[in-house]
Parts: sequence; structure tokens; C-alpha cells
Amino acid sequence: MAAARCCLVLLLLCRCSVSVLGTGPPAAPGPDRQAAAVDSGHLTAETAEEKRREEASPDDAGTDQQDASGPETPVPLSSPEPKDDFQEELVIRPLHSGDIYASFQFRTLWETDFTRGDKVTDHRFLRYATLPREIVCTENLTPWKKLLPCGSKAGLAVLLKSEKLFHSSFHSQAVHIRPVCQDWQCKTTSWELRQALNVVFDLHTSGQGKREWTLFKMFSRTVTEACPLASSSKIYVDITDNPQGEQFELSPASHLLSQAVVLGDRRTFSVYDLTQQVTFGTVRSLNLLIRWKSSEGDMLRPLLHAERYVAGYGLQTGEIHTVMYNNHPYRSFPVLLLDSVPWYLRLYIHTLTVTSKGKDNKPSYIHYQPSKDRVRPHLLEMLVQLPPNSVTEVKVQFERALLKWTEYTPDPNHGFYVGSSVISSLVPSIVAMDTNSTLDRPLFSSFFPCKEESSYFVRIYTEPLLVNLPTPDFSMPYNVICLTCTVVAVGYGSLYNLLTRSFQIEEPSPGLAKRIANIIRKMRGVPPL
Repeated sequence: MAAARCCLVLLLLCRCSVSVLGTGPPAAPGPDRQAAAVDSGHLTAETAEEKRREEASPDDAGTDQQDASGPETPVPLSSPEPKDDFQEELVIRPLHSGDIYASFQFRTLWETDFTRGDKVTDHRFLRYATLPREIVCTENLTPWKKLLPCGSKAGLAVLLKSEKLFHSSFHSQAVHIRPVCQDWQCKTTSWELRQALNVVFDLHTSGQGKREWTLFKMFSRTVTEACPLASSSKIYVDITDNPQGEQFELSPASHLLSQAVVLGDRRTFSVYDLTQQVTFGTVRSLNLLIRWKSSEGDMLRPLLHAERYVAGYGLQTGEIHTVMYNNHPYRSFPVLLLDSVPWYLRLYIHTLTVTSKGKDNKPSYIHYQPSKDRVRPHLLEMLVQLPPNSVTEVKVQFERALLKWTEYTPDPNHGFYVGSSVISSLVPSIVAMDTNSTLDRPLFSSFFPCKEESSYFVRIYTEPLLVNLPTPDFSMPYNVICLTCTVVAVGYGSLYNLLTRSFQIEEPSPGLAKRIANIIRKMRGVPPL
């Protein structure tokens, strides 16, 4: 019995050793560890088999032989767990107007395939939604920052201070999640979470008339360290228009320079690597200074940009204008215009016109889905060819609907917001684009992969519209309520007093002389008068 117990304990220990070796650490196990796991598995099986044969009785020999001849169960080997990668960067671009543009890019990459064995995308179930304006007393910056590995405690995210960002002249934030290729053949894919925040600080609203900017002036904070979980943390300052420092002064200077193709144009940047301690200097803090020396310079115009506005007067009809600009001197290219209009703006689609250089420009493709009241909005999609160096205008008339009184917002006189138009296009590039999407490059230049060297993809969102609708006089119910309550109070109060009040006859009080006489008569024991 003692020998059997020892063998049983030895068998359990051997099995435990195999399970421990089989479930390795999160990193990929080396070949020595795998070999040790396999050898231990074979030794365990052989040792257990020998012990069972020695302890088995002659009657069980046939059964043991039959069990021994069966196939051995292989010990599963541990597979390496997927790795995560996080990168962060900030791009600062001084503008000739004295304003400054800052763009944050955060990228989290998971080396795993969530669609393994199944097909995450069915184009029949794809949906498009817009939120032209946030509801009162809500903000999306706090939950947006919680998606970052370091939150707002370290790295570039410490600069995201809400009172500074929302006090700027323009800000936008976005979240994109998509599968990306790990190799140029795209045999394996990873999932990428891209968070972007863009902000433009106005020189006049900043409260200082000086044409200079610092990180502390823009964000009320400085950078002290990179995110510990980031494999790359960098700040890029665009110095393309300032090669010799004649436009503005950049301090502290950086000896690292980088070139990247942005929107078909080659740009030059000064790079500050936050993972290197030399970047912070002896004060262990980075506060970039950009001081303008000259106000001269040409404003950079993009090859494709657009704007949108509402025309007309009154509260019955109106007209939506979408203007698209092609600033390329000799190339024309098509654009895809997607427009979603709420149902309470009833479009007259027969009034749709597209003009370029004063002439009609017939779209090569039009898809229109009419709206249903309180169910779905209008959906208008068209493919338009933009001539070189031209302005193309799309116009459509609409009629304003009258809503129910319960469908109005708390501030109906402010107006109702209409979502932006979305313009997508392959714009001709000035320089040759790199089609290899697996190379390391800055995040701001690698969002849209290029399929050809001669063009790059651009998606533009126009400004949202603010439209006034026929609004009833919401103060009239208040006036009616006040008048009704006053009449009811006066009428009911008078009737209630008449029905519940009791009337009694009171004798007039005696005069002073009579009261004094009654006091004297009472003292003398004579009945009062």
C-alpha cells in the first residue's frame, strides 16, 4: 500500500509538472521550454505505464496490455498570446494667420484576429449615423481619454485639458477601429484603434496679442514624460515653410528631422522623441516655444475643400448649397458626395442642380432614398466630376415641416442642426505616394493606405447647418394657465367664503363715560347700566 501511495503521489506530481510547463507565460515559449514540455510529457506517460504494470494483478494483464496498445493523448503546447502595441504623437503646425494647429494621434494595435473562423463585416448591415451637435450638459472627452492605456496620467494625453480645448476656435475628435494588414500580402490581419483629436487655437481668443505660442499657453501644461506603455511617443513641428528660420523661431531646437508625404505634398518636420531623456533637458520638462518673426507668407490652399450653407428667407422654404473647390491647375477628378438630411426638411429633389464654371455638370451616378416622417432621413449620394481650377455648386430646395409640440428641443428658437456633408475622393498627388503600408511612418501620414502612387484618398466633412423651423409660441400656454388660475382663484374664493363664513350681530361697545360709571357702580355693589 505504501508503494502504491508513493506511485500515486509521483504520478500526480508528474501531471502537475506537465500542466505547468504546458501553460507558459504570455510571451512566446522558447524551443528549450517546448522541448522540456514534450520530454516531460513522454516521461510522465512512460512512468505511469510502468507503475501500473508492476502493481497490476495477473488477471488484469490483458486489460493493461489493451490499454497500453491504445494511442497516447498528446500534451497540448502553449501558443504565444497576441501582443499589443501603442503609439502616440502630436503634430503642431504654425499658420500664417498667427493661429496654430495641433493634431493628436493615438494608435493601439492588437495582433489578433477577432474574425477567426467567422466572417465581423456584412455590407447589408452597415449603417451611417451623424451627431451634428452634442446634447446639453454632455461631453465626450472624458470617456474618449479612458480608451488610452495611460489615460490622462502620462504621455501626450496630459495636455488634453477640457477648458482649453473647448475654448478654442475649432476642435474635433474621432475614434476609428479597423482591421489592418500585418504583411504586404495581407495574409494575417491585426485590429487597430485610432483616436484622433484636432484643435485650432485662435490668436485673438487666447487673450494675448503676441504672435507666439508655447505648450503651456495652448494647453496650460507641459510634457514631462512619455506614456510608459508606448513604443513610440513623438512631437512633430512642421517647418516646411520655415527652412532657414526666417518665418518663426522654434525653441528648443531639435537636431532630428523627418520628411513625410501629407495630402500629396512632402513636408519637413522637427522631431522631439519623448522616449529619450535628452529631449527634456535638465528641467525634465518640455515646453516648446514658437515665436513669429514675419507675418508675410502665402496661405496654403488644399487641392480639395468644401463649404455648405443655407439660403432663403422666411420659415416655409429654403435652399441648401454645397460648394466644392478643385484648386488643381490642370487635373480633374471625381468626388463622391454623401448627404443625409433630416425628415423635417422635405427636399424637392426635382430642384437638384449641379453647376461648374456657370455650366450644368451632370452627375454620373445618383442614388436617392426619400425620407419617412419620424422614421428615417433623406439620403442623397452622387458622383460628380470636378473640372480643374473650378468651383462646383450643388443646390436643392426644401420645405420646413411643422413638428409636434413634444418634438421640439428645450431651446427651439436656437434652431435645429443638420449633419455635415461627406465628400470622398482620390485627389491627384504632387509627389509619388508610397504604396507599401507595412513600413514604419508617422501616424498622421499612414491613416489611409495608398493603392497607387499618383493619387491619395481624402475624406472631407463640411460644417453642420443650423436651420430655423416654424416654432409655436410656447409662452401662450403659460399665459393661459396664469389667467385661468387667477379667474378660478377669485371666483372660487368668493363662493367658498360665502358658503363657509358665519355671520353674527355684535353690539356696539359702550363709551368711556359709561364704562367708568359701570366700574363705580360695581364697586358700590350696584348693578351696571
